[in-house]
Amino acid sequence: MSGWYEAALGDFIHVQHGYAFRGSGITAEERPQVLVTPGNFYIGGGFKSEKFKYFDGEYPDDYVLREGEIVVTMTDLSKDGDTLGYGAKIPANTKHVYLHNQRIGRVRWLTKDIDKEYLYWVLRTPEYQGYILGAATGTAVRHTSPSTIIKYRWRLPLSTEEQQAIAGVLSSLDEKIDLLHRQNKTLDAMTETLFRQWFVASPQDGWKERSLSSVANFLNGLACQKYPPDNILERLPVLKIRELSGGISESSDWATDKVKSEYIVEAGDVIFAWSASLMVKVWDGARCVLNQHLFKVTSDEFPKWFHLMWCKHHLAEFIAISASHATTMGHIKRSDLDAAMVLVPSPPELEAMSAQMSPLLEKQIANARQIKTLESLRDTLLPKLMSGEVRVAY
Repeated sequence: MSGWYEAALGDFIHVQHGYAFRGSGITAEERPQVLVTPGNFYIGGGFKSEKFKYFDGEYPDDYVLREGEIVVTMTDLSKDGDTLGYGAKIPANTKHVYLHNQRIGRVRWLTKDIDKEYLYWVLRTPEYQGYILGAATGTAVRHTSPSTIIKYRWRLPLSTEEQQAIAGVLSSLDEKIDLLHRQNKTLDAMTETLFRQWFVASPQDGWKERSLSSVANFLNGLACQKYPPDNILERLPVLKIRELSGGISESSDWATDKVKSEYIVEAGDVIFAWSASLMVKVWDGARCVLNQHLFKVTSDEFPKWFHLMWCKHHLAEFIAISASHATTMGHIKRSDLDAAMVLVPSPPELEAMSAQMSPLLEKQIANARQIKTLESLRDTLLPKLMSGEVRVAY
């Protein structure tokens, strides 16, 4: 292709190892210092501002990560290497100090002959990810190295203006996705505040007390391996705990779509993982089949926000129960749902609450759908723009 040439990452960058911060990691938000870990990367790349590991010890100033710096994962604990080698940018944040931890590589620039935003997107392409996984070492824990990363070769535009135009299209989509994520965090905080005000801080005398199991239906999923698809046209992905956490991927299992309708999960359904990694989420992915170890939570009597928020309210208690079980995989039982108590307001009070809560939840669900649409568009455009199959005016 005219105006394009082949190069290696090592022509433009080197990758610096992180610092071995030891002995002072804490989980509570007691310090502004955050250790950047592989858990802070989305599958596909990008920075995930959640599940931080905080640090309360001394640290070298050379290992403070600045806004906009590019980092890559050097280790991935999952067998599929979902985030191994991917790139992320340190976000703007006045609240935290991000620290360059071990197992994270920091991109250092050797030249100005490449646009930095464009190179960031190179580190998020499927081709780069495939190269990193193909060269990875280890089994249970997958590793890559700076020397492996900088050997990656690809074709790129000679014009930095074209590089900037490509990066601009992709970054504009990412910025919109990030904005929607931040909106949903704000909406989530608003719903949590309202719920706690009503049911924890100022519950009303006379409200009925009922079990969690009595206000919602908890449908356990299928052993989906018993329901294989007959063909590739009449099948759906299987929703397991892994997909609930990270989304449907190429490694997801498939089942026939001929299962009973109640076992089909749609975007907007409340899903409760009751085994292993306990969590409660509103599903925001594709139509799929509910696997065992997951409940689909519904109610014919109460609005969705009501059973969702009460499940979340009792989650810490359920996690403690699960951890106390002397098994290799903790879980909760139906009896734990029976023992978890819920306060039920009068119908007029519940209707007034729903007038505030339902629009907040509906907006979160709508935002989540839009995020998925934009992510799909970005992921479709990414390899086409980076290969030159689709060109951008500049």
